[in-house]
Amino acid sequence: MSSSHRSETVIAFDFGTANIGVAVGQTLMGQATPLAALKANQGQPRWELVESMLNEWQPNYLVVGLPLNMDGTEQDLTDFARKFANRLHGRFGLQVKLQDERLTTASAKEYLFAEGGYRNLSKDKVDSASACLILEDYFRSLSQP
Repeated sequence: MSSSHRSETVIAFDFGTANIGVAVGQTLMGQATPLAALKANQGQPRWELVESMLNEWQPNYLVVGLPLNMDGTEQDLTDFARKFANRLHGRFGLQVKLQDERLTTASAKEYLFAEGGYRNLSKDKVDSASACLILEDYFRSLSQP
């Protein structure tokens, strides 16, 4: 099987200073599934929980959403997300790719509300749904020339 047709497992993170959304998906299917969001203390998750997740899913690499302003410029959170990506790489030795995440939180809220109303809009559900959208956007970018 050629490498372009090999399915790879990818975990994506929607970085936040208090919550970090998480999703997993396979490149072959191009779809993501939400996992439990991680609580964070000033952007620092409990790293043993991240390690446990990585051991369970055995991803080939990771994707971290890169928060940008609508005009594409960076914001304060952009630097924190880059540092989080660097920490993931440094701690676990996995390649980490960055994905523009503009509009994913708003899209996640719209989707969750449509699926289940206000009760579906808990912070951890929104963050992990955002991570799904980040990962699916990333998968779509792989198929573009």
